[in-house]
Amino acid sequence: MNTFGRIFRISIFGESHGNGIGVVIDGVPAGIALIEEDFLPDLSRRRSGAAGTTPRKEPDLPKLMSGTWDGFTTGAPLAVFFENTNTRSSDYDKLRDIPRPGHSDFTAGVKFRGFADPRGGGHFSGRITLGLVAAGVIAKKIINPVAISSQILELGGDTDTQRAIANIEGTGDSIGGIIQCTATQMPKGLGEPFFGSVESTLSQLIFSIPAIKGIEFGSGFGAAKMRGSQHNDPYISTDGKTLSNNAAGINGGITNGNDLIFSVAVKPTSSISLPQQTINLKTGQIETLLVEGRHDACIALRVPVVIEAATAIGLADLLLLNEKPSISR
Repeated sequence: MNTFGRIFRISIFGESHGNGIGVVIDGVPAGIALIEEDFLPDLSRRRSGAAGTTPRKEPDLPKLMSGTWDGFTTGAPLAVFFENTNTRSSDYDKLRDIPRPGHSDFTAGVKFRGFADPRGGGHFSGRITLGLVAAGVIAKKIINPVAISSQILELGGDTDTQRAIANIEGTGDSIGGIIQCTATQMPKGLGEPFFGSVESTLSQLIFSIPAIKGIEFGSGFGAAKMRGSQHNDPYISTDGKTLSNNAAGINGGITNGNDLIFSVAVKPTSSISLPQQTINLKTGQIETLLVEGRHDACIALRVPVVIEAATAIGLADLLLLNEKPSISR
């Protein structure tokens, strides 16, 4: 599925080397101020160009195709489109029959019976996150005054991120990283029990981001080593504020008003310029593959703004769901 949401509903489309990338968003409230320039700050954070990122440079200029008029949202489905202008598809000619280890080439071929676009990863490319970032810009307007930020905690196991990038550049290899995301000024009462919990909602979105391999909320896996007396967050006021925040601002799948905090593990980029063993699907023979093309040495550098966007999308859907008419006692 390429669609997420119950009220704030997004559908992403496009391929890395196709005509373009885009997102259609339904459920956007009318009257939100929105122009194309509003997307640029977040899009620039996702764009390549820094050390450790792909040499492929795209302008990533958003085009509002529908859903706005005179600088405001209309309440109709809203579409944002990004044209692909810098493709080099010849780099991927051989990957139709020789899948890259760690990438989706093999599984996409099986799932779609050989019809999936292999160029640049096709619909499985990290470039598809343009649609998530665009939807996140609108979602952030909906959830205001909630503020979402993120930081890179480490790259390749090193908390000195600049050193980590310097060490990996030029080697042909890649590294991953850990990113922490925080949402402040959170309202109380967002989320539903069990399948609609804040954790399950956000996790589904976060895992839609290519290269994400793990997520933990609050103390996360560290909670397994703690006692209840250590992990429980003591209340200090009637508004739900707590002395600690091991629960990441969530109890029973529902926000308690404290900061929402989680960390995400990003795997190393699959496409590397080192010899790797793979199989030729035509001949059935084991071969050595040296990936060509333009790739990130560390995709984690470009992921923070995508994580923020996914968080905003999830919170916007939960917020709008929470505002549905109900009978009170």
